Amino acid sequence: MRRSIKLGISSDLTNFRAPFRGTELASEFDLIAQCFAPLAGPEGLGLKDDAALFQPTPGTELVYTVDAMASGVHFLPNEAPEIVAKRLIRMNISDLAAKGAKPRGYLLTVALPHDLDIAWVQAFAKGLGEDQEAFGFKVIGGDTISTPGPLVLSLTAIGEVRQGRMIRRAGARAGDDLYVTGTIGDAAFGLEVAKGAHQSASEADKDYLEGRFRLPTPRLNFGQMLATEAIATAAADVSDGLLADAGHIGVASGLDIEVIANSVPLSDPTRRIVASDNRLADAITGGDDYEIVFTAPTDCRQMIKTVSTKQGLQATRIGRAVEMLGDKPAVRFIGEDGAAIKLKHLGYRHR
Repeated sequence: MRRSIKLGISSDLTNFRAPFRGTELASEFDLIAQCFAPLAGPEGLGLKDDAALFQPTPGTELVYTVDAMASGVHFLPNEAPEIVAKRLIRMNISDLAAKGAKPRGYLLTVALPHDLDIAWVQAFAKGLGEDQEAFGFKVIGGDTISTPGPLVLSLTAIGEVRQGRMIRRAGARAGDDLYVTGTIGDAAFGLEVAKGAHQSASEADKDYLEGRFRLPTPRLNFGQMLATEAIATAAADVSDGLLADAGHIGVASGLDIEVIANSVPLSDPTRRIVASDNRLADAITGGDDYEIVFTAPTDCRQMIKTVSTKQGLQATRIGRAVEMLGDKPAVRFIGEDGAAIKLKHLGYRHR
């Protein structure tokens, strides 16, 4: 049965003061009309209503995910607005990718500091538009408010997945293989490069690492394949760190997770830093990789290899899910001698 879903578009003018002095913008409506309405999909009704009308494709289920970013916390204060916009979109697309979903639309909330320049918002909207085109979805609503600071941005992404095929964190089975796409640790060291570290590294290495931090590549096609072919039993995107996000699968599935240290895939630039500074722990716990960590039955190994080759995306078997040894799920990072390596933490910790 085809359903209609209304999604709210809030306009709280009591909370908004147009921060752009010396421009033609006098209100929130002017800001929306100039910067965001041109980005709207048909479901957004031109951003002129206080709701959106959304029709999911028959035979699909809707997947929702939301992430927020604050200046100085999730991106550098002097970051280019186009990059901030694309990073905001991509971190949400990565969540959809791990669920096997196809993007359909998004809601955007922006809390803009009073002294923010209109040129920043215009460039931010330009970045949104470029990534909308790249990932095939558009804004359908949201909210805009003014604040003393800092700049805060929130995006709710909506995706579709074939009915019954969304890949959850819960679902791994004891004996399943554990995989991760791409390489791990690039973003953690890329952030350090952006802050001025690793001056002795080659320019090529620094450019690569910084690029991986600033503009991650969501593994959308690979995630959809995992869902369509019913390969993955559980999955998560790697945002908090490889071990932390693999651990989320373990907790949801009621299993321990074992990760083999020398199996974790590293790019050459990251490998050089790890080798010279003994920083493997930082690579696997740093986060912001936006790869997919997933479990799959052992009889899917050849299928995963074939699809990985076809898509040109490395998918590396790095461990397994096993029955719990203790009274709650745990993650063990296994060294060459077969013993667990003790780490201070598994990844980024939200407070």
